[in-house]
Amino acid sequence: MLTDIFSSPWFLAAWAALMIPAQIVLIRDLARNNSHLMSLMKLVWVLTVLYSGPIGLAVYWTCGRKEIARDSIWRRGFRSVAHCYSGCGLGEIIGVTIAVGLLSLGNYGTAAITFLFAYVIGFLLTFGPLVQDGMPVPKALKDTFIAETPSIAVMEIVAIGVDLALAGSAGMGDVIFWSSIIVSLSCGLFAAYPVNLLLLKVGVKEGMMDPRMTDHGHGHDHEDAHSHGHEHAMSHG
Repeated sequence: MLTDIFSSPWFLAAWAALMIPAQIVLIRDLARNNSHLMSLMKLVWVLTVLYSGPIGLAVYWTCGRKEIARDSIWRRGFRSVAHCYSGCGLGEIIGVTIAVGLLSLGNYGTAAITFLFAYVIGFLLTFGPLVQDGMPVPKALKDTFIAETPSIAVMEIVAIGVDLALAGSAGMGDVIFWSSIIVSLSCGLFAAYPVNLLLLKVGVKEGMMDPRMTDHGHGHDHEDAHSHGHEHAMSHG
């Protein structure tokens, strides 16, 4: 059964054996070949690989490097969902740790706290740069809400559902508590991808700029904003 596999310490050992080399490859490539990417996007890719190991590295390698042969909407979709994923994943880990480890809540309480933290951190990861770039707060709130809510909602409903289905009432000392987080995060990533693709197609998001078009000479890049055809210095996933 899946629960037997995810309850084994060997699952976490195997995951570490995949994730750590993937993270090393990512960091080396960012430093050597894609240092022009802005700091926030480097963090997005580091978190994506931390959550999803070689899956996250594959997304970066095919969609987030200047070495891609050409850009496409499916690549933009993966860059967009990775941006969302990085913040929501962090929020989910914090939320479930607080709900289970500190508050000892049941499934419903854990789901509510986890969703709240995931939504807030995912929201702020988009809202903050917009305001920092000079957008008025009311407009930044509106644009962020419209662009991020569908993606975050689908991502977290799937991720939290999978997490609770696998781990149930497991505590932080149980292997399956951590294994279920690993599995559920990647499930959320794939579930939210078609949502981001649809948002790009209908123009609610612009997605992040083609990494080949960034400013390679000045250590930073500018990315398209996400909603209603407006452009800003930061894109939002």
